[in-house]
Amino acid sequence: MSWPPGSGSPERGAEFLVNAEIYVSNAASHALLKKTPALRKPSRRDRNKADGGSVDESKKVREKSSWNSLARGPTATGQWRPATCKLREEGTRCLLNIYIEDSILFQTLAIHLVNHSDIRLIDTSLFFRKHCLGLYSRGQHTQRWIAGSPAEPVYLQFPTAEESSTWLALLRSYAVPEIYGRWPNAEDGGAYRMWRQVEISVIQARNLGNVRPLDANPNDSGSEPDPVDLDVSCVVMINGSLMGRTTVKKCIGSPDWHESFTLSDLPPFENLEVIVYREKTVKVFKPIMLGSVCINLGNFKRGETIEGWYPVVQPGPLASEVQIGDIRLKIHVDEEIILPAQAYEPLIEVLASRNFLDWVSDFEKKLKLKTITPHFIAVAAAKNSLVEEVQELAIREVDATSPSHQTLFRGNTLLTKVMEHCMSWYGKAFLEASIGSVLRKLCAEKVAIEVDPMRSGAKNSVKEVERNVDLLITWVQAFWTQIYSVRSECPYEMRRLFETIRKLVERRYQNTDTVYENRDLQWQSVSAFCFLRFIVPAILHPHLFGLCPGLPSQPVQRSLTLIAKVIQSLANLNTTVQKEEFMRGLKNFLNDSLPAMIDYIVVVSTPDDRDHFSVAVGSDRGRPERLEIMKGLQERVSLMPTLIAEGVPKPPHLLDVPRNLAVVVSSVIRHSRTFLNTTPVPGDENDLKLRELCTRCYEVEEIALQRVSRLASEVTTAIAQQEEEWQNGHEGGGASLISSSSSSDGRKRHQAGGSSPSVDASNYTQDDLAMPRSPTKLMHKPRLRHLKSTSTDSIPARDAGATADDDQASVRVHKRGFLRQIFGSG
Repeated sequence: MSWPPGSGSPERGAEFLVNAEIYVSNAASHALLKKTPALRKPSRRDRNKADGGSVDESKKVREKSSWNSLARGPTATGQWRPATCKLREEGTRCLLNIYIEDSILFQTLAIHLVNHSDIRLIDTSLFFRKHCLGLYSRGQHTQRWIAGSPAEPVYLQFPTAEESSTWLALLRSYAVPEIYGRWPNAEDGGAYRMWRQVEISVIQARNLGNVRPLDANPNDSGSEPDPVDLDVSCVVMINGSLMGRTTVKKCIGSPDWHESFTLSDLPPFENLEVIVYREKTVKVFKPIMLGSVCINLGNFKRGETIEGWYPVVQPGPLASEVQIGDIRLKIHVDEEIILPAQAYEPLIEVLASRNFLDWVSDFEKKLKLKTITPHFIAVAAAKNSLVEEVQELAIREVDATSPSHQTLFRGNTLLTKVMEHCMSWYGKAFLEASIGSVLRKLCAEKVAIEVDPMRSGAKNSVKEVERNVDLLITWVQAFWTQIYSVRSECPYEMRRLFETIRKLVERRYQNTDTVYENRDLQWQSVSAFCFLRFIVPAILHPHLFGLCPGLPSQPVQRSLTLIAKVIQSLANLNTTVQKEEFMRGLKNFLNDSLPAMIDYIVVVSTPDDRDHFSVAVGSDRGRPERLEIMKGLQERVSLMPTLIAEGVPKPPHLLDVPRNLAVVVSSVIRHSRTFLNTTPVPGDENDLKLRELCTRCYEVEEIALQRVSRLASEVTTAIAQQEEEWQNGHEGGGASLISSSSSSDGRKRHQAGGSSPSVDASNYTQDDLAMPRSPTKLMHKPRLRHLKSTSTDSIPARDAGATADDDQASVRVHKRGFLRQIFGSG
C-alpha cells in the first residue's frame, strides 16, 4: 500500500522533525541528479532563484561516500546524504516522510504497518558509523519516490546516541508490536511478547582456496594443502538480510579476524549465513564469492554458546560436495518469552532483599553464570539505584582491604568487574571523545613504532631507536592532549563513582603511615579504574570497544601497546621507574605531563551540580525539539495496554526491564539444577535467598508455559473450526469464509486499514500467528510459525536416576514437546 505525496487524512495529529543522514543507493543517486520537478515542493532556494537571488554555495549537498557498500557482492559505493525526517500522524496512520535537500521527497514509510523488530539499531560494521537505525520495511509498506527497490532497507544516521535512541523508541511506539494472544489477554494487551538476539564471532579461517570434497578430513591427507594468497572478508546474513561484515584480511589461506557481532531485537529467524568473499586487487572489480556457511538457527539450543569449525561450501552445481576451507565461528542464540512486568514482581521482591550486584557474585560462584551482569546493571539503572549500589560495594571492599595499599583495586573482585560494566554503560561517548579520533588516525596511517632494539633488529643503529622514541613521544602526546581536552565531558555518574573511590581511600589510610609514604594514593585509586580498566584497555583492543573496524595489524598493535604503556605510567604518576631501558627516553614527557594528570583526575572525580541537572533532564537542555518528542512519547505510552507499552524501550539507554528479567529467569533455570540438588548450607542466609530466587524463576517459567499452552490450545481449536467451515463452504459451492457480515462490510474494513475477518479465529490469525492479513489466505492450510522456538527448552530431559524434583522438569519438557507438534518451525 502506498500514498502519493500530499495525500492523507484531514485528521492530523502530532508531527515530529529531525535532521539526519540517509544512505542512498547508486540507482537512487543517479535519479536524484535529474531532480524531477513533479516531486519537488517549493523551497526557499527556489524562491530565491525566482527572485533573482543567489544560492548559498555553502549549503550545497556534499555527497559522503560510505566506507563500503551494502550489496552482497559490492561493486560500487552508495552515498550518505543530508535528510530531513518528518513523522506525522494521520488519523490511525503514521507516515515517515524522508526529504533530501529539504525539498525532494525521497521516501514514505507507513510506520503503523511496520513491525517492532523491523526498526532496530544496525551493527557499526556495515558503514562504521555510529547512531544508525535500520528500517527493514517490506515493499508494500514503502513508497519510494526516487528510483530504487522499495524493499531496500532505509538506513538513517543521527547526530548523537540520544537522538538515535529517542527516535527508535518513538518509531516503535507507532509500529506493530510482536504480541501474542491479544484477545484472550485484553487487559494486559496480550499474553506475552518475544525477544531474539544472535551473537556471532568470526574468529579465523583455515585452508581457504583449497578445494576438497565436503566430507574429507583435512588431517587425513598425506601432505599439507598448498597455501593460497588471498584478501578475504566475510558478511553475516540472517534470513537473507545483511547484518554485519568483517574487515578485509590479507592472508595466505588462514586469516584471523576475531570480530564479534551482537544482533539484537531480531524478527523470527531461520537461517544464519556467513559468506566469504575474495577481494580483488583492483578495487573497481567485484569481489568473488569463495563460499558460504549456512546454519539452521532452529537447531541451536537457546542460551548456550557453540564454537567450532564449519565447512565453507563453494557455490555451484557441486556445492553439496566441494568445500574451499573452514571457518571458526562462535554462536550464541537467545529467544525469550517476555511476560507483563507484574509477572516478575515476586522475583523483584527477592532481588530487592539485598544489593542487586551481590547476586552477580552468587551467580558466578554457585550457578557458574558469568554473562548475567549487564542485565542486573540494567535493572539497577532502571531503578535509579545503580550508582548507590556500586558505592555500597566500594565501601565494603575498601573497609575489608588489608593495611597495605599495594594490592588495592588490582585484583578481579566484584567491585572491579561491576565498575568496568558501569564505565562501559555510561562512558561510551566519553571514551569515543577521549581517544576515538586519534586512534583511528594512527590505524589509518598504519603507524609502526618499535623502540626495542631486540625487536627491531636495529642493534647497531642508535639513530633508528632515537627516531622511533621521538615518534612514540609524538603519538603519546597526541593521545594525551585529546584525553585531557575532554576531561570535563566525563559523565556525572562516573564522576560520582570516582569521587566515592577517592574519598574512601582518603578515609581508609588517613591515620596510617601510608599517607606519608605515598601522598598520591587517592589519585592512583581513581586512575586504577579510569585508566587501568577503561581507557588503556580501549587503546590496546580498540575493536572490542567499537573504536575501529576489526583487529589492527601486528605493527599497529605494537604501536598501541607502547602508547598504552606510557599512558598507564602517567596515570600511575610514575615518572622514574621504567622496566625497559629503551623507554627511559620518555621521562621528560612524563615529568612535564604529571601536573596535568593530577588535574585530570581531580576533574573526573568531582561531580558538578550542573552535571546533575543535565542528567536529570536527560541532556536535553537547549534541545526543545527532543523534549517535545519525549513528552509526546510518554503521552503515547501512557495510553497503551501494559504489554505493548512495556515493549517500547526507554531512552536514552533503551531500557526494557521485563526483557532483562526474562533473560535472568531463563539463565537461572538452565544453570540451577546442580545447585538445587545440593544440601542447603545451615545458617547461610545468602544461600537460602538464592534458593528462593530460583524458586521464583521456576514460578515465572510456569506462568509463561501456561500462557503459551493455553494460547496453543485456543489457536488449534480456532483453526480446526476454520478448516471445518471452509470445507463445508467448499462443498456448498465455495461460500465465503467471512460468514457473519456482508462482503461490502469487509471491503469497508479493508479500506479503513482493518485486517481481521469476522470469523473468531481471525483474532488469532493476525496477532498470534503472524500469518498474512488477508482472510482468503486461510483457505490454504497454514504452516504455523512457532510461538517459541522448538529449541528453546531451558530444562533438559530427565536423566536416568533423576530425583523427584526432576519430575516437574519433565512435565515442562512434555509441555514444550506439545508445542513442537503444534507450532513447529516453519
